[in-house]
Amino acid sequence: MRRSPADLVREFHLAFGLDARTTPTEVSPELAAHRQDLLAEECAEVAEASAHGTLDHLAHELADVVYVAYGTALVHGIDLDEVIAEIHRANMTKLGPDGRPTLRADGKVLKGVHYQAPDIPAVLRRQGWTDAAE
Repeated sequence: MRRSPADLVREFHLAFGLDARTTPTEVSPELAAHRQDLLAEECAEVAEASAHGTLDHLAHELADVVYVAYGTALVHGIDLDEVIAEIHRANMTKLGPDGRPTLRADGKVLKGVHYQAPDIPAVLRRQGWTDAAE
């Protein structure tokens, strides 16, 4: 059985002594900035590979973005698989009444009249998050 990306990244973080929280939480501005820098670096590498690299290089860089994104979620204690499931649920409501998508000229899927936005706060609350703004 293949392990999820979340499990693999958790193993890495624990093995290397990196942050691995289990409850959604804010982190220090310094740690947040570090994670932002890591994500930006990986996204730039995807852009470069997409424009000038080979398919295997692009695949590597895309996987690195996912790995760092899962690591960032782990640092914040977010179960990213659950958040992705909620995003997927919302995205599937973009289908029109005829079961077909509405597409922009460039192919981007647009929100239709039946679109239901994702409820990310509810997902995080199920994970133990308490919104300080509430």
